[in-house]
Amino acid sequence: LTSLPDAKWVIFAASAGGRGADTARRIYLDGLQYTIDEYATRSMTPDRIVYTSSTGVYGDHGGAFVDETTPIEPMTDKTEVLADAERRALAASESGIDATVTRFAGLYGPHRYRLSRYLEGPVTEGYLNMVHRADAAGSIAYLLSEDRARNETVLVCDDEPVDKWVFADWLATECGYPEPAKRTVEERLADSSLSETAKRRIKTSKRCSNQKLRTLGYRFSHPTYRSGYHAAIEAVQHGRDPDEV
Repeated sequence: LTSLPDAKWVIFAASAGGRGADTARRIYLDGLQYTIDEYATRSMTPDRIVYTSSTGVYGDHGGAFVDETTPIEPMTDKTEVLADAERRALAASESGIDATVTRFAGLYGPHRYRLSRYLEGPVTEGYLNMVHRADAAGSIAYLLSEDRARNETVLVCDDEPVDKWVFADWLATECGYPEPAKRTVEERLADSSLSETAKRRIKTSKRCSNQKLRTLGYRFSHPTYRSGYHAAIEAVQHGRDPDEV
């Protein structure tokens, strides 16, 4: 880390690549702490560090709306690590670096549309909380450049959490596909091959509010999935690869 250049802003957006809690701990917790410690010792410390977290830290709220005031209830080892990393990021102010935690909903966009999951099915019931990649990056740039949410947490999602079955049927209609098969949570949990972690993840249900981000003044490029998926749908309609748009 000593080779990293001095910076006004540091964005810690590492990924554990879907691996287990031990790897997540090394990357999200240890990696974050190493980064904070390295920059805190420099003569030119960053003005701010942004830690990118996940709405997965909320756990299950029975389909109710959640926001930054909602107590987090991580239900898996990995989301426990993410919650610990959030606290560690906000503690960076003790080392002279202000922080912002951004809790991202599910990212989508080029190379992350995952159309086949919803067009082919079966689709398990629940809610989708999403944000386009352009707005994930755009929100961070806005919070930094406009000096918003210093030493605060901000939930980053679009305007419209959507029922997965409604989304899947809409997507199928737009792409000219038949509506996909559906299954309830109970039907999905009947799969004996599921791990306990997978079962806990399937049981989580919530709808995320972006009211704080809106109030802070951010303007979305893609306020809802309808705008965000437009290019991908158009690509499918014309026989092109949606991940190349």
